Amino acid sequence: MRSEEELRELVARIVDEAVTEDPPRTVATETTRVALGADHGGYELKQKLAAHLRDRGYEMTDCGTDSAASVDYPDVAYAVAKLVASGRCHCGVIIDGAGIGSTMVANKVAGVRAALCYDLSSARNSREHNHANVLALGAGLIGDNLAHQILDTWLETPWGSGRHARRVAMIDEIEKRGFAAGEQS
Repeated sequence: MRSEEELRELVARIVDEAVTEDPPRTVATETTRVALGADHGGYELKQKLAAHLRDRGYEMTDCGTDSAASVDYPDVAYAVAKLVASGRCHCGVIIDGAGIGSTMVANKVAGVRAALCYDLSSARNSREHNHANVLALGAGLIGDNLAHQILDTWLETPWGSGRHARRVAMIDEIEKRGFAAGEQS
């Protein structure tokens, strides 16, 4: 286990690295690829958002599902998260009925910072303050128009770095430390 001083030094190094990273792309380019996935509850919204993304020039990797037939959201959310964590996709969008379960699954994958967004403020904040790389939406809780607006806001909001970098670095360090079941705090 690392001492408090070692942790502070590590967080400082991670912050320095985060501040010098290139900012995320906020507009579509030929290399901007979005991983997109939904369970049966989000299938219709996924199809609409896929068309919207194509119209805006984004490339996509469709992680399913391909119908309204029942599927398990953990499989879809994991597929999206893996593509983002591996760097094969710049960011990801996962959709299920409420967005909660898919967010939980995606956040189990190292390197993913998934955010459930339900309005424009949460979309903006998740990118600017938390450097979110996966957007989760609850198809049963928001309408199509709001979903389009949330997606656009989320994609167009740049990472704020600066004062937020230290906290994101802390999130990353906690992820690296992990916590084994039964471990004493």
